[in-house]
Amino acid sequence: MEKCILLTVALLVTLRFAAHARAEVTGPEPFGKTADGTKVEVYTLKNKNGMIAKVMTRGATLIELQVPDKKGKLANVVLGFDDVAGYESDKNQYFGCTVGRVANRIAKGKFTLDGKEYKLATNNGPNHLHGGVKRSLDKVLWTAEVLPGDDDSCAVSFRYVSPDAEEGYPGKLRVVVKYELHENYLAIVYAAAADSATPVSLTNHSYFNLAGAGSGSVLNHELMVAADEYVPVDDTLIPLGKLAPVKDTPLDFTKPMRIGGRIDSLIKTPTLGYDHCFVLRQRQKNKATFAAKLRDSKSGRVMTVETDAPGVQVYTGNFLNGAKGKDGKTYNQRDAICLETGGLPDAVNQKAFPSIILRPEETYHQICIYAFSAE
Repeated sequence: MEKCILLTVALLVTLRFAAHARAEVTGPEPFGKTADGTKVEVYTLKNKNGMIAKVMTRGATLIELQVPDKKGKLANVVLGFDDVAGYESDKNQYFGCTVGRVANRIAKGKFTLDGKEYKLATNNGPNHLHGGVKRSLDKVLWTAEVLPGDDDSCAVSFRYVSPDAEEGYPGKLRVVVKYELHENYLAIVYAAAADSATPVSLTNHSYFNLAGAGSGSVLNHELMVAADEYVPVDDTLIPLGKLAPVKDTPLDFTKPMRIGGRIDSLIKTPTLGYDHCFVLRQRQKNKATFAAKLRDSKSGRVMTVETDAPGVQVYTGNFLNGAKGKDGKTYNQRDAICLETGGLPDAVNQKAFPSIILRPEETYHQICIYAFSAE
């Protein structure tokens, strides 16, 4: 009897502790060294419901995101690698990183700003992609800081100062990316300021598979996007200059649709599947509103995306090629989907698109929220 009482008391203490568990950040912990010998560190954010987000200082990168399914079982839903060497290898396709200064493509790697032409690296055919080659924001080391939290949320911020002319971009740019883990969502908040005019359009390039990273194709996931228009592109994926309606096209996700339901009609096009920018319905500055919803019926996991950005690039991992990732998992073509919120592609050369020029008297701000539930 005495043993039963002691066990009961121990159980009650455990339950009481769990009920009062706080969201917390642990770290930094070592994640290896870069090729030049610089230490890379990881911080772990955990909420009281068991969700876990891990972020590293190289590229202010989300390397792991553990989310419960309908039975409460956790699984990592983003693609990644076990150490920094994987992220420095040619197997890395921008997994989970902060992308910039300008995400997406800039036509022929050049633009004119205030009467002066700037030339950037062309690293995607004839075009500039995702900020450059050697010192784009995904490849540099950021300074991390654990921020004050509370019972329901915790946060880590990353700071980087990009000097004038880095990767060809004008002006010194100060960037802050903050990861906040709340009760059921991960918020990524971006801020930037520059000492002279420069284009800025940041995003997070996480690859999602709600059944679990490395568990196979996402073609049976259902997707909904709050967009009535998309950005048509040429053979090098540069915008043609005008928007087009999604209605009566394979890009109509105004209602939940299976990703694989109509993708075959896109495979022999330049995008090789879905790799399109959707123009989100009217946004409110500094206020995140519904952008997209992703659902995996097998696990029951649902991810809702909210943002104040004008667009979301939907990319179905068309260039994943069987590389080995975290925990030895294999990432094959269409084993994940990216939902990259931000400005429209080549906006710096497209007068009809929302401007991405940041001037010294302004502050860049963007928020992206990945909220999770199970059904």
